[in-house]
Amino acid sequence: MKKLILILSITFFAACSGGLDTRNMTAENLFHKGKEYFADDDNLEAQKMFDLIKLQYPASQYADDAQFYLAEIDFKREKYILAAFNYNSLRRIYPSSEYNKQSLYMRAQCYYKLSPPYERDQEYTLKAIESFIEFQGTYPNDSLSLEADNKIKEMREKLAHREFSIAELYKKLDDPKASLVYYDFVINKYDDTQYFEDSYLGKVESLLKMKRIEEAQNIIMLYDKKFPTGNYNQKLKDMYNEVKAIIE
Repeated sequence: MKKLILILSITFFAACSGGLDTRNMTAENLFHKGKEYFADDDNLEAQKMFDLIKLQYPASQYADDAQFYLAEIDFKREKYILAAFNYNSLRRIYPSSEYNKQSLYMRAQCYYKLSPPYERDQEYTLKAIESFIEFQGTYPNDSLSLEADNKIKEMREKLAHREFSIAELYKKLDDPKASLVYYDFVINKYDDTQYFEDSYLGKVESLLKMKRIEEAQNIIMLYDKKFPTGNYNQKLKDMYNEVKAIIE
């Protein structure tokens, strides 16, 4: 049955290759023809050539090339989930391939492209960060590691923005206990983002709202140490003194 499916598949691709008779073409011929189509942005015909290599010549020296270009075609067509799968498949099936480094980076790029605005679910953002970190761990001295670092920072800003915006929403809803959870999340996980300092302000406001005066004082002292020339030094002290005066 498997042999029958293989024969039917090969016959189908040969019949549908734009009039090109591929039945007697070698793996090398198919690969070079596929690259020509790829260079001309004829992705459909290029995909047929590379699929034929995988079907007819799975053990040839061009099999990993075909797998890589199939992933590249998916990326060009913005089919990022499928592209990520194909890049990963190359690394799994052909662990000695010359395309392994590029495939690892491009898989991360796929998830980066799939990363949505901050207010939506961030599953792909987390996958992108994880993949870029894996690339840096595998190729620490590669020039792409710096680019990966910039993308990681960009996506960490997005994740921090999401948590901070939730904290601010609970603040507007007058739920300081809930807002405190998310301010703490930013403080503990995203100290390299622009939302780190603002979260200290939000945390103190939440603590004072709940009349947790001593805790608020400790956080203000910690803020002064971390941000000796911060944006909120005087504001935090004024807030603290105001609430303390009311209570006393």
